[in-house]
Amino acid sequence: MIRILLVDDHPIVREGLRGILASEPDIEVVGEAATADEAVAAADSQEPDVIFMDLRMPGDGVVAIERITTRKPTVKIVVVTTYNTDADILRAVEAGAVGFLLKDASRAVLVDAVRAAYRGESVLGRTVADRLVRGIHRSAASALSSREIEVLTQVSKGLTNAQIGRILHIGESTVKTHLLRTYGKLNVSDRAAAVATAISLGLLPLEY
Repeated sequence: MIRILLVDDHPIVREGLRGILASEPDIEVVGEAATADEAVAAADSQEPDVIFMDLRMPGDGVVAIERITTRKPTVKIVVVTTYNTDADILRAVEAGAVGFLLKDASRAVLVDAVRAAYRGESVLGRTVADRLVRGIHRSAASALSSREIEVLTQVSKGLTNAQIGRILHIGESTVKTHLLRTYGKLNVSDRAAAVATAISLGLLPLEY
């Protein structure tokens, strides 16, 4: 049996989730909580395998995720919430959540999420996954230095490293170093992908 804890400050939401999950032969709802403190205490006392947790509740859901994953690293936490802002998604994943679903998810999606989380898999709705990837790219892009953007701008014009070095008055090896750092930050492996990603993130104008 997969033991699951339901955490939400709205009783009707917990009741709805319990009704969906309790009818599954391999899932047992072992407890409920309405605040961050209650969630941490229930995680200790009920020994759940999986936790469905909202973020907006008394005490802050992200804080509860951090506390639970620190104390119980084997517990898998899936955020089930109404909100899907980039900040919410990133905070939850960084805190240790293995999944993020919206409350309008279907019964099948919710049930599958419990089993997938129990198996150690990530559980992200498609919309949420897309937003997370974009958020990670934006965070990486914000770390680009002004010189790296200058180099990438010249790359987008089709110039070689030697030509870029002459224009920017730096050595060809320095140009290569800037490019390698840029690849790492944008999670790409070549010049074309770096330029395409930079354009998609608004770092370079389309006319280049």
